[in-house]
Amino acid sequence: MDSASATPTAKAPLVPFTPYQRFVVFVLAFLQFTVILDFMILSPLGAILMPALQITTRQFGLLVSAYAFSAGVAGLLAAGFADRFDRKKFLLFFYCGFVLGTLLCGVAGNYHFLLFARIVTGLFGGVIGSVSFAIITDLFPLQMRGRVMGVVQTAFAASQVMGIPLGMVLATRLGWHGPFLLIVGVSLAVGVVIFLRMQPVDAHLKVVRDRSPVAHLLHTASQSRYLIGFSATMLLATGGFMLMPFGSAFSVNNLGLSLDVQVPVVYAVTGVVSIVAGPLAGRLADSIGKYTVFCIGTVLAIGVVLYYTRLGVTPLWLVIVISCVMFVCVSARMIAASALTSGVPAMPDRGAYMAINSSLQQFSGGVAAGLAGLIVVQSPSGRLEHYGLLGVVVAAVMALTVLLMFNVHRIVREKP
Repeated sequence: MDSASATPTAKAPLVPFTPYQRFVVFVLAFLQFTVILDFMILSPLGAILMPALQITTRQFGLLVSAYAFSAGVAGLLAAGFADRFDRKKFLLFFYCGFVLGTLLCGVAGNYHFLLFARIVTGLFGGVIGSVSFAIITDLFPLQMRGRVMGVVQTAFAASQVMGIPLGMVLATRLGWHGPFLLIVGVSLAVGVVIFLRMQPVDAHLKVVRDRSPVAHLLHTASQSRYLIGFSATMLLATGGFMLMPFGSAFSVNNLGLSLDVQVPVVYAVTGVVSIVAGPLAGRLADSIGKYTVFCIGTVLAIGVVLYYTRLGVTPLWLVIVISCVMFVCVSARMIAASALTSGVPAMPDRGAYMAINSSLQQFSGGVAAGLAGLIVVQSPSGRLEHYGLLGVVVAAVMALTVLLMFNVHRIVREKP
């Protein structure tokens, strides 16, 4: 029986990881760390990039959304081929392209070249996450995927603790190119480890297939139960894409924090808390139910977002507390949702499903980032206006995902 079809609500004892499974989890988490850091680094660099390149909030929003849109296109183009190759080789191909795109960001001399570099990075980086999740789905049964996602998703937190503060220090002392060049160096090391140590992931190639890549893409995209999963998960990234681009600018100009000291402290502390909370949320999702954890995290996140986006000048300690709670809640819902949706596709369709799913998330995220750039306006004093309205929009989208994710929960639960 396919491991993904096991009942997600079973209360069996948690099965321990084998040594090789632990290695795979670690290396995929570290790989995700480099990809996520490449994307997230733009947020704290926003307060530096906008004056350095003399660009508006709309242009900065385009920098963020350009990555998302190109990643979405790449996901659709790669979907038809995703189940026709060893997933390890597929992963390494796109990871090499991602490193090249990040290198172009590190040598960009103006806004338009940086925009081009972000498009290149998105074309390759946007596919990496879907390939990683397909590997996880192939190698781990559903009952273990909450814990796996809990560890892999800590890449978000680790990028805050280690990457973003270090990136901001480099940016303030050496210029905004420094963080991208640092990511290139770390990414090269990760790629070598994957090439040397990871075993082939090719069990899906043993399934007889008689469809062309285009036919495989159309077949996967037209499955009714897959469409339900697509419609739910494409909204998951919306909140992050809306709030993230202007996070550092909001902290500096609205909350009154210093860019060089206090903002890195906020990122570091919330990251440490999230690193601890992520695996715990994954274990909780495997034990009490993935949809239950998703609902709890979403409800709490809505309340925190509505409060946070209306703050004015705020003491550092309170900003840290609020940020910690918000990131823990958002991480819990993302971990639970990723583990739950991994149970939707059958083995022959996993690569294509994950690629399309990731592509739709990127498209919706790109729209969200662009919309945020239209809602938020920076006044002559530097203060961001209408950030509270942005919080209301994010909260509404989060509430909608609870209803849509219930259908995914039902499909996985009733899967034969």
